[in-house]
Amino acid sequence: MAIPKFDDNTKLSNDEISESIVKSKKQLFTLRFKKATRQPFKSHEIKHTKRRLAHLKTLLNLRLNSIQK
Repeated sequence: MAIPKFDDNTKLSNDEISESIVKSKKQLFTLRFKKATRQPFKSHEIKHTKRRLAHLKTLLNLRLNSIQK
């Protein structure tokens, strides 16, 4: 799994972005839970999930700000 690119997310609609944010939060929780309970997981997935979540939130915020103006 490669590091997600910001351009990959720009093609999504606002509803799809919101759904992806929820999925990313759940995935991040699961990964952190696995880390805390010492279950096997790929440590780079935490970084990738956090980055994807930041990209999605930034994109949604930019779109909502442009709609308000």
